[in-house]
Amino acid sequence: MDFEAKITSREISELLWEMEKTVGTAESCTGGRIAEAIMAVPGASKYFKGGVISYVNEIKETLLGVDPQVLEEKTAVCEEVAIAMVKGACRVLNTDYAISATGIAGPSGGTKDIPVGTIWLACGNSDRITTLKVEEDHGRDINLAIATNKAMQLFLSYLKAETGPAGEAEG
Repeated sequence: MDFEAKITSREISELLWEMEKTVGTAESCTGGRIAEAIMAVPGASKYFKGGVISYVNEIKETLLGVDPQVLEEKTAVCEEVAIAMVKGACRVLNTDYAISATGIAGPSGGTKDIPVGTIWLACGNSDRITTLKVEEDHGRDINLAIATNKAMQLFLSYLKAETGPAGEAEG
């Protein structure tokens, strides 16, 4: 994990400790990398409850409750699936928040409509979810590193917004 990711993980850790809230993950293409980044900070067991690696649609449907019709019509690589994965993770892991990732890391699997490097990220809870689409292909390893870092940054921004004006200060 790079230095920037460690700083982001530590900031997330501090906010979750202060808020006394919990988080879990629902990951497809990132395969546990987001969970690993969260767990890198000592004491993470106080706020990180676990993660679901839903690499195939069957697990997205049966465990996380993603609508099979959405998967069929839009594929697993869409904003709606990322949002459903957050909601499903909060439910099955009994957490306050969740972070999700679903996409095509490469090197193959892309299409004209959904090229390699397209990854949807989401975080939040059942009341408020924020999303981000990553769209550049830099090769599998870098695509996954970028998605993991962006997911962590997205969640940190989300938590800062949750904590109010003091949490929104630049830093």
